[in-house]
Amino acid sequence: MLNILGQPPAQFCDGHSRRQFLKIGGLAMGGLSLPQILQAEQDTLTSRGKKLPHKAVIMIYLSGGPSHQDMYDLKMDAPIEIRGTFRPISTNVPGIDICEHMPRLATMMDKFAIIRSLYGSPDQHASDTCLSGYPIGPKGRQDDHPSLGSALSRIQGPVDPAVPPFVGLTIKTGHMPYSNPGLPGFLGMAHAPFQPSGEGMANMRLNGVSLDQLRHRQALLTSFDQFRRQVDTVEPFRNVDVLTQKAFDVLTSSKLVEALDLDKEDSALRDRYGRGSAAPAFGEDAGPHWMDQFLMARRLVEAGVRCVTLSFGSWDRHGANFERLPTQLAQFDQGITALVEDLHARGLNDDVSVVAWGEFGRTPRINASGGRDHWPQASCALLAGGGMRMGQVIGSTNRLGEVPQDRPVHYQDVFATLYRQLGIDVNTATIPDNSGRPQFLVDRREPIRELI
Repeated sequence: MLNILGQPPAQFCDGHSRRQFLKIGGLAMGGLSLPQILQAEQDTLTSRGKKLPHKAVIMIYLSGGPSHQDMYDLKMDAPIEIRGTFRPISTNVPGIDICEHMPRLATMMDKFAIIRSLYGSPDQHASDTCLSGYPIGPKGRQDDHPSLGSALSRIQGPVDPAVPPFVGLTIKTGHMPYSNPGLPGFLGMAHAPFQPSGEGMANMRLNGVSLDQLRHRQALLTSFDQFRRQVDTVEPFRNVDVLTQKAFDVLTSSKLVEALDLDKEDSALRDRYGRGSAAPAFGEDAGPHWMDQFLMARRLVEAGVRCVTLSFGSWDRHGANFERLPTQLAQFDQGITALVEDLHARGLNDDVSVVAWGEFGRTPRINASGGRDHWPQASCALLAGGGMRMGQVIGSTNRLGEVPQDRPVHYQDVFATLYRQLGIDVNTATIPDNSGRPQFLVDRREPIRELI
């Protein structure tokens, strides 16, 4: 939504005018066309085919817990009440089979790695473990540890002052632990993710700008200059919170706005990704089937963002598992393969790591409602890019998919690997907590040897 207000009244109800801001909510997501504001500037931070000046990670949270045995670990020798109705298909890597409902992934398996023996997350419906390596604990969300994106913000800072190092695209959900885009923990709000459609942008207003003026860059820059002077001189604005200050910085540069404008992409490429919808998948309280966000994530890392998080789909399939997963798997298949294919085409596959996973797996045995229940004993992950070794499966589960059998891999092992590929040594890197004591990024600090 974009509200352009006329000349502001002299006072707020609390003594200052709230019409000294331009209200921007959504930022080209779901209806806003900010190219109207910044038509004249077409440059992006990097051009097609050039390496990034930084390393980045795209973290895809499959909200609700995907069933490992219906995606990458089908158990065809198990009884029907275990294996279900899906069939495996061969991939372009000999010996690796995956679910029939991900045919695009099957043709690109050499560009992905599967972990079939993932463990280490409790029975919690939350993204905490997937975004930080820590579940909800005695100290609260993520047990007060920073998410990977927040840690990157603290350790490496922004690539560009006008582009936040950490962006969360996760939509708001009724079950709030699903919509955690990656909390800053003890690092505080200065290292929280920037959320383009979140409350941090919901009340931005700029004084004295009409629609006609917004179509001209010079008028826009003049308005920004006036706005900055007001911020510097009016006491209430000097004391605005950190999130608002970040939003002010964003409004003075078009780089982030340009990255969020998918209309700048070729329509054929957008079709390759798929358009999707911002609505929660199947009308349930979970993530959306919004394939546009995969493309948006790629554009954001090109613009200078170090970490992008998003949620995808509704994987809490206690019922109708085999009726709904074909639709969802096909859409996930389209979005994730388009992203990885695009990264390779642009020469970014060594610079950008991709991980897609959920908070736990699903029960081997199918329940009376035709679904699978929570199963934290075993889960799965899909990785790509980052200069990691692809075209392989790491680990296995036993015959019924109950527990890791060969090469168990903990969630934090994956984080240790991602940090390494981002240029951070988890054996030496620490961040001071609220008491000033240095804290390691993860407890388990051995990267997955097969990937590096």
